[in-house]
Amino acid sequence: MKMIMNVEITQGYAKWVELFRSSDDVRAKYGITVLAYGHDKDDESRIYQVLEIESMERMQEAMADPELQRIRTEAGVNLDSQQVVFLVE
Repeated sequence: MKMIMNVEITQGYAKWVELFRSSDDVRAKYGITVLAYGHDKDDESRIYQVLEIESMERMQEAMADPELQRIRTEAGVNLDSQQVVFLVE
């Protein structure tokens, strides 16, 4: 399943991308493949991630992982702002 995730970040894009790149092993643990990520050219406060994962259950497991939650919080992710679009091919 492919999805687009959009969240607001509060501590700047440079900090977010550094922590995002450092968490490849956590994503791999849940079979999450990053297809693309970035921000709108005029707005660095919202980031977009295009992800592929085998199932919704695996994504829910990943989102419940305390290590991943800590990384996202440290990166300045506003969890209340998260929007997810599941793509249908």
